[in-house]
Amino acid sequence: MKDPSSKPATRRLDAARHLLGSGQLRESMVVARQPSLRNAALAGVQSALTVAIALPLAHLSPWPHLIGFAALGALASLFGRFAPAGRRERIVLHAALVQTLAVLLMSAAVMAGAGPVLQLALLALASGAFFFIATRGQFGPPGSLIFIFAASACMGAPGSMESWGVIAQRTAATGAAALLAWTVCAATERWRQQASPDAPFPADPVWPLPRHLLVAARIALGAGIAAFAVYAAGAAHPAWAAMGAVAVMQGTHLHISMNRALQRMAGTMVGALIVWAILAQSPSVWAVIGLLVVIQLVTEIVIGSNYAFGQILVTPMALLMTFLAAPHVHGTAMVPERVADTLAGAVIGMVLAVLCSTLEDRLHLARHRSG
Repeated sequence: MKDPSSKPATRRLDAARHLLGSGQLRESMVVARQPSLRNAALAGVQSALTVAIALPLAHLSPWPHLIGFAALGALASLFGRFAPAGRRERIVLHAALVQTLAVLLMSAAVMAGAGPVLQLALLALASGAFFFIATRGQFGPPGSLIFIFAASACMGAPGSMESWGVIAQRTAATGAAALLAWTVCAATERWRQQASPDAPFPADPVWPLPRHLLVAARIALGAGIAAFAVYAAGAAHPAWAAMGAVAVMQGTHLHISMNRALQRMAGTMVGALIVWAILAQSPSVWAVIGLLVVIQLVTEIVIGSNYAFGQILVTPMALLMTFLAAPHVHGTAMVPERVADTLAGAVIGMVLAVLCSTLEDRLHLARHRSG
């Protein structure tokens, strides 16, 4: 019988042992009840509707090459689903601004001649900044990953931008779609369910400013280490590893981070098989748009039950958006690297989460495991 007066094991080695146990694996497979299926479905409808409007307009416009950036702007509709009444529109508007700035600033860095190493360093710093902005502003899910994805989509060969006019076009396409997302959310706000004292909604953590800055710095460190590690190994899309690390490290507790790591790895592998089968058919732009509409809707309905379910769909969504932005790239060639980079990022993120953990983090994990 365990002595109730004994102190919990709180070394980093103890934390690793807890996280690698069978109990953690079982916990990661739990299908949870959603905080609000209605709000999740509404966010999916809002996002799908924005995509269904913005992408065809971009494709039929004189600038069809900007369709990928319109898709990025449409993602602003995902934010603020659990916000108190009256705050959703402001959150979506702020998210739209951050998304547009992510495209503008990284595109400008490439235009100014930033090389791959500097671009990855900027992405790592931006990852920490985006995390700080999203959590401090109580943006809610999907959090900073959307902004990191937008910035990563603008990375390329130094000076590969043809002109500052191209940057203006990218920024305008992203901003216009983001403004459309805000309009769609504002028009349908009345159908969003509100929290009650008996059924509160989840919220981003509220930390003192010094701790918040420390966590953001850890996020930036993790993104940088993951990105540079796979870049050194010759990966073509090291930003995917950075996103994998951030997804894990932004968990509020160690056991949640480990759940995210396991779920992200499993979901990505299944999603990769799906998107490989899709891209192997060389789908038309219209087929990709239709798939994105469906994926946007279904993802938001299922991701709150288990993160792995969402990743099964997020992986095709990310690669299909990348395919729209760069149709000259052979789509199926991206799939194995997406899996490898995501796995590497998740593992690196989890290792760093343990190494950078505080005594309070490890104590919470020990109590969670013994509870």
